[in-house]
Amino acid sequence: MFLTRLGQGSRMIVTGDTTQSDLPRSKTSGLLEVNRILSGIDDIAFHQFSGADVVRHPIVQRIIEAYDHYQNPMNAAPSARCLTRRSMALQRLHFC
Repeated sequence: MFLTRLGQGSRMIVTGDTTQSDLPRSKTSGLLEVNRILSGIDDIAFHQFSGADVVRHPIVQRIIEAYDHYQNPMNAAPSARCLTRRSMALQRLHFC
């Protein structure tokens, strides 16, 4: 495991997207697992970005919101709750 190779006076940044995994549903993402295991250790921090952190094209913001709604329908913003799977699929065709 590369995390054990951190030298004295060094810093390490690990990046990843917990929503992007090609693992079977029965397997846990290593990124999610390391977050659970190491989150209580001093000097180790985890930051999760949200749609508010997107600074690219506005369509990226809407894509993130649609996926958030799809994965957590009860936590979605009121405007996102109105989206159905079909309307989300149709919106994908309208990238300008």
